[in-house]
Amino acid sequence: MTMRTPLMRIALAAGLIAAMASQASAYTDKVQNQCKDDYLNYCSEFPVGSTGARRCMEANGKSLSRRCINALVDSGELPRKYKR
Repeated sequence: MTMRTPLMRIALAAGLIAAMASQASAYTDKVQNQCKDDYLNYCSEFPVGSTGARRCMEANGKSLSRRCINALVDSGELPRKYKR
């Protein structure tokens, strides 16, 4: 499954940044653990939650790891149809 649609990339970026920025939810730890390498590989020059990080994750949405995408789906940040 490719993630070429702008809407999908926006959803990925928003979901990842929101999940990483929030400490209150139980799924946050899973998303942080599963997406940490993706964030570090692609967007670590930007603060978590920043506009720059959001744009960076959006630009790299199609390159995010399977485990990150699945963690976002499992947390409810992305629809189940994106599970790989």
